[in-house]
Amino acid sequence: MPKTLQYQPKSVIYFQGDSADKIFLLQKGLVNISYQDIETGQDIREPVQAGEFFGVKSALGKYPREETALVMNESTLMAFTVPEFEQMASVNTRIVFKMLKVFSTQMRRVHKQLSGLTESGAQNPEIGLFTLGEYYIKNKRFSEARYACSRYLTYYPAGKFTDRASKYLEAAEIYLKKYGKAPPPAGPSAAAGGRQAYDDALSLFSQNKYPEAFAAFKKIAAAASDPGYASKSLFDMGRCIFAMGRYEECIRHYTQILAKYPKHPDMGDILFFMGRCYEKLKQKNQALLFYRKIIALAGSGDSGARAKAEKALAELEV
Repeated sequence: MPKTLQYQPKSVIYFQGDSADKIFLLQKGLVNISYQDIETGQDIREPVQAGEFFGVKSALGKYPREETALVMNESTLMAFTVPEFEQMASVNTRIVFKMLKVFSTQMRRVHKQLSGLTESGAQNPEIGLFTLGEYYIKNKRFSEARYACSRYLTYYPAGKFTDRASKYLEAAEIYLKKYGKAPPPAGPSAAAGGRQAYDDALSLFSQNKYPEAFAAFKKIAAAASDPGYASKSLFDMGRCIFAMGRYEECIRHYTQILAKYPKHPDMGDILFFMGRCYEKLKQKNQALLFYRKIIALAGSGDSGARAKAEKALAELEV
């Protein structure tokens, strides 16, 4: 049976890149879906209204979430497993037609964006097509990456990005051959620190159960049975501490992480949370230092953290 869930404002139902095994129906409240526009790179936010489903495509397609779902005000949701949703849809054609309408609109938008990237006179089409494939590979959308890179190699066999496109195509094909569209399954040995445990900890965090979430993330990090989830959990422990308002402790926690893991994959977000802690502690100058550090990071690979830092910096410097 579908589960009814209650969320408080600013709770996160799921993050972009999370595994997708649930489909949600918003019964009451307001949820924002945010994602990055593939044409402009800007953050896009779309509201979900009461009575609408979301999280459908990734759950049915068995690929990671393409967007982040954030609760804007107190909300009530129903969470369906894929079999539950399919059973309901099979006896309710209205839902099927509603989903087809939504998907049709989304596909038209994506087609328009692809056309803008690959055919616009404002940008070299070769660069646009390669950029598209690179965007997809970096966001672990391997099916789309395979398609874009294969098209690039077809149209530009001697192009300036041929070597990199070939490597991206090979990486996408290896992943898809091994896992299909779904992320790697958590094996029996990953019980203490694998995907399911991590998802359960995220669920606690999303429900504002921060002490319980902290304990769950700490257990995963301590077990270290999966280095990837252990690393994520260390970062999320800091998010829990921040959410509980223990800002000095949060700074100490993240300082220890950076001392031990100077190339932590969440470096940008760690620095951002440290800046936010200093803001909360009314230490404006320290906060400014951290925001500027994010912006100055070599390569500025973490565009999400950079965008947040630029916004925070602008607000503080007013």
